[in-house]
Amino acid sequence: MAEVLALVEARLRAALGEPDARASVTFLGTDRIEVLRFTDTENGEGHPVVRYATLGMSAQPMADPTSVVADPVKGPRAELVLTVRAGAADTDKVLRPLAVLAASPQVEGVVVAPGASLDVGEPLWPGAPFTSVLVAEPGGLVPDLELDEPGGPGEGMEPVRFLPLLPMTPNEAAWKRVHGAQALEERWLAAGTDLRDPLRAGVPLE
Repeated sequence: MAEVLALVEARLRAALGEPDARASVTFLGTDRIEVLRFTDTENGEGHPVVRYATLGMSAQPMADPTSVVADPVKGPRAELVLTVRAGAADTDKVLRPLAVLAASPQVEGVVVAPGASLDVGEPLWPGAPFTSVLVAEPGGLVPDLELDEPGGPGEGMEPVRFLPLLPMTPNEAAWKRVHGAQALEERWLAAGTDLRDPLRAGVPLE
């Protein structure tokens, strides 16, 4: 729905500023997915970061794969946001993998939610030690977008949630499958892992 996507883009701009690049990808049998790039040089950390946000995943609600008939209005809606440090790697190549992940609810009938692992089967960008991401909790960087205003374009809809993505090495992804997302995040926190480093090593898991 164009109305929903216009509201989503406005929320992204309000939270992240003006995008300095955007690309679109269309997969057979799916709606177009765009990826917007935002460069943040005012984060106070001395290291610019680049944020990539999908636009298009929330046009339709994600359907429970066990449902016989998908509800065209009700259901969870989300977009994906990835943040990495700028300049250390050619992270712009992540645009297509991100679009693939954003299209997965339409293509594969999956519901993307916090705690899930998403695997693209190849490095996220050239030289990346990551082939998958952990979906983190929303609401921090980009607030949820309510779509249930009376008489509005999203009447009866669930809010759009902007889900942060945390890149995982293959070992981290395998460890997470056994021990869970919270345990992996605790390992990262204990080790002081810089999850925005596009070339970081995996956290010790012994």
